[in-house]
Amino acid sequence: MKTDETLNEQLEAARQQLHDLYEQYGFGHACVLEQSMFLDELINQYNRIFQPKSPSPMQN
Repeated sequence: MKTDETLNEQLEAARQQLHDLYEQYGFGHACVLEQSMFLDELINQYNRIFQPKSPSPMQN
């Protein structure tokens, strides 16, 4: 699936960028934190698309 491949490529590129920024600036630098948040958003997007939704306890 095209979306799957594209999102996986974006995740890997964002992960690599985070690693590179961390190596260069350390954990607390603003650009590292910003990249970390960007990667988190991609992970959340991936989870929304590819993880099955479980029924909420209120629906039982």
